[in-house]
This record gives sequence, C-alpha cells and structure tokens, in this order.
Amino acid sequence: MKFRTVLMALTLLALVAGTFAMTGCNTWNGAGKDVERAGEKMQHHDHD
Repeated sequence: MKFRTVLMALTLLALVAGTFAMTGCNTWNGAGKDVERAGEKMQHHDHD
C-alpha cells in the first residue's frame, strides 16, 4: 500500500515538473525573440 502511494506521488510530481518545463520553454522562446529583435534594432540604428 505504501509503495503505491509513493509511486502515485512521484508520478504526480513528474507530471507537474513536465508541465512547468514545457511552459518555461515557451516563455524562454518568446524572450529570445524579444532579445533578437532588440539586437536587430540596435544594429540597424548603428548603420543609419
């Protein structure tokens, strides 16, 4: 009985961690695009 409880808790923990990891990837992806755009604007500003 105790093994089953531990297994269920670990499964739930893995699902929650996976959800946060997937959400974090999307957030970092968006931040990377923002930084890239800012860098491009700075490069174009230097050339003008």
